[in-house]
Amino acid sequence: MTAQCDRVKAYIDNVEQVLQQATAIRELDPRHRYIIELARSYASDAKYYLEKNDCFTSLACIAYAEGLLDSLRYQNIISFNWKPLSELLKRPRVLVAGSFEFLHPGHIYLLKRAWELGEVYVVVSRNRNFTRFKGREPIMDEKERLLIVENVKYVSKAVMGDEEDFLKPIVELKPDIVLLGPDQWIQPDELKSLLEKKGLSNVRVEKLESRIGEWSSSRIIERIKNKYC
Repeated sequence: MTAQCDRVKAYIDNVEQVLQQATAIRELDPRHRYIIELARSYASDAKYYLEKNDCFTSLACIAYAEGLLDSLRYQNIISFNWKPLSELLKRPRVLVAGSFEFLHPGHIYLLKRAWELGEVYVVVSRNRNFTRFKGREPIMDEKERLLIVENVKYVSKAVMGDEEDFLKPIVELKPDIVLLGPDQWIQPDELKSLLEKKGLSNVRVEKLESRIGEWSSSRIIERIKNKYC
């Protein structure tokens, strides 16, 4: 879904919340209740067109529904306040971590899945930590890897990891969700327990079980060596 469609969905959610409040009012004149039902009909049309990815028609429908409800509010028939768009568009903060030595389809799959859950923040491992875990120096420097990751369209922000405490960036970013890759060493329950000790008890930890092919930096290096050396 595009950013424009995300905004339209937020408008629809706003209208549906007001419709729910208005429907609960029992003392409405039949004429006013008809207007509310008309607004509901336009909201339903807006949802239909949004599902078809027709954002413009959806926006026209929900704008009409919004205008009908506003007409009742200005006449003091019903009372409500629209929620700010910034609040409606706020998405959960999703954290992903990794070395990202070579950006390959497996990484894109992970980042896209994270984006489907919310706004994506990525922690890129430092050179020192990479060497400690992989047993070799990275081919690409940490700053180069960071530059590549932060320019992926699914990523809102990318930061460097910490050389001493891998939990530190998570504590600083305060994510709502941590999405682990299929090859990461730590298990969800273990990470959740560690985060709870740091005061982050509401963080949901998930692990991506499936993967796309057999992509990894080590396999890419082996393929290059076998083919060209």
